[in-house]
Amino acid sequence: MADSIDSLFARIEASRGDRPLPPVDAWHPDRSGESHLKIDRNCHWYYRGSLIARPAMVRLFSTILRRDDDGFVLVTPAEKLTIEVEDAPFLATAVEQRGAGESRQLAFLTNVGEVIIADAQHPITVRETSAGPKPYLRVRGRLDALISRPVYYELVAMGEQHEPHRLSIMSAGARFSLGEF
Repeated sequence: MADSIDSLFARIEASRGDRPLPPVDAWHPDRSGESHLKIDRNCHWYYRGSLIARPAMVRLFSTILRRDDDGFVLVTPAEKLTIEVEDAPFLATAVEQRGAGESRQLAFLTNVGEVIIADAQHPITVRETSAGPKPYLRVRGRLDALISRPVYYELVAMGEQHEPHRLSIMSAGARFSLGEF
């Protein structure tokens, strides 16, 4: 958890007047190419094999990221550049809850500083893999954040049995399955 129970919710309130994200879904430039950028399975960003160590640069690139049918791209009004993403482009690093039961809200912090409340437009999903469950949170558009293992354990601890052998959690009036037990 972050420093105080309301810190993520306070960040949402404080950011209401911030500039909105660029309208990347409306941009369809003719010019395209390769960005030479990669996001590894741990959500670290690389340029030509070198780690991008400046968080502000990663945040900037993350604002122009979009997922198309044929893959991930960085898009501006002038050009569209492909980017390799091994798993998910973002990582959910913290969660806080406000309220309980049906009125509970879960706020997640990503590795690029975005705060997202899980709801019908930002669902939590769990993909079963041979290595175990992989939980994700929809951030925006078709972009997901992998929910870090410690955050997933927090969700499981908050979860409730909804069906026989199935754990779920509520946020903003929506119910999300956390997997079987």
